[in-house]
Amino acid sequence: MAQKTITPAKSMRGQIMVPGDKSISHRALIIASIARGTSRIRGLSTASDVQATRQCLQDLGIVIEDQEEDVVVHGRGRYGYHQPEKTLDAGNSGTTIRLLSGVLAAQPFTTTITGDASLRTRPMRRIIEPLEMMGAHIESQDNKAPLTIKGGTLRAIDYASTIASAQIKACILLAALYAKGTTRVTEPSQSRDHTERMLDAFGVTAKCSGSCAAVMGPAEFDGRDLQIPGDISSAAFFMVAACLLPQSNLTLQQVGCNPTRLGIYDALAAMGAPIQMGDVAAVDNEPRADISVKSGRLHAATFAGSMIPRIIDEVPILSIAATQASGTTVFRDVSELRVKESDRITAIVTNLKLMGADIKEDKDSIVITGPTPLHGAVLDSFGDHRIAMAFSVAALVADGKSVIKGRQCVDVSFPDFYSLLQKVRYAG
Repeated sequence: MAQKTITPAKSMRGQIMVPGDKSISHRALIIASIARGTSRIRGLSTASDVQATRQCLQDLGIVIEDQEEDVVVHGRGRYGYHQPEKTLDAGNSGTTIRLLSGVLAAQPFTTTITGDASLRTRPMRRIIEPLEMMGAHIESQDNKAPLTIKGGTLRAIDYASTIASAQIKACILLAALYAKGTTRVTEPSQSRDHTERMLDAFGVTAKCSGSCAAVMGPAEFDGRDLQIPGDISSAAFFMVAACLLPQSNLTLQQVGCNPTRLGIYDALAAMGAPIQMGDVAAVDNEPRADISVKSGRLHAATFAGSMIPRIIDEVPILSIAATQASGTTVFRDVSELRVKESDRITAIVTNLKLMGADIKEDKDSIVITGPTPLHGAVLDSFGDHRIAMAFSVAALVADGKSVIKGRQCVDVSFPDFYSLLQKVRYAG
């Protein structure tokens, strides 16, 4: 198991560009693959999760090429996939298996898709149920991967999801491209809307009103050029590090600032962070801007309800911020963290206790009281990229060196994380 030793830093300074948004990159590849003709994508994420989507599409007969700074996808239309000769492998990517299942449910053949040991523990009933309502036939063991999907004719549905999940919504909306009529998905609160925005950019009628999204099918559309903004979930680690380390002044350039993804920005602002967004420009339906962060004193806040879907991926790094904030910070309604790449609640609590934090948990909550000095420790990534990166930031503000076990998992979303961290950290 690879390890990373991290020593404390004095500050974070400079300007960097984080990799292309992982969520948007998945959608760009999949939607381009079922478009008619060529799409040219600039800024595609290099994350291994996105590579898993690319490989699955290639196994389905889609030609994808690297041309200088661009990735070129030769779309074959909605029914252009070939039956794969082997089981598709989504690796560690829940986005890959869930979104691609929506398209595979309409193909005129049977496909089996699976993933690594971690992915095979994650709940899939949440997509199996709506796809079967649309007419798909899906076989699984205990509603988990591998999934064997027998494609066929789909029908439009109105679906009320019990949880706010962009993966569930996207799966259904992609399947809706093959169904006659309008398919609607309603959520308890709005999840990220990258699928709706990208479908609209490709010319598909995709409507969104609050927590309801709708697509009218069947829909044919042509390839186009796309430019992916920087991933704000990747930027989050640097934003928090700059807040916590004294005399920091860091600018993250051209970061995606889609309102459904600005939870980390709003959460840090609520905690008193000196954070500022530059001029916003929309490219291919996705807004982007420079984000500047300076060091400052944070205070506690409570995050719950409709705020949680907006920060669900950022709770690990916000937990690190909470250890240095004055007062008691509460994350409530976060039980979804227990079915991510790891049980993230357990991972956060275990590691922060090793570092000396004042932290408690129950089934769906995390409570952290600060500020508390952290000390270096040997920390487990739990095979989870966001845990590894969050605790790498914790190590920067801790007293003494820390060791991150299983550091290789950061490649799932951010292969250049440690090199960029080295670029802007100032040891003094």
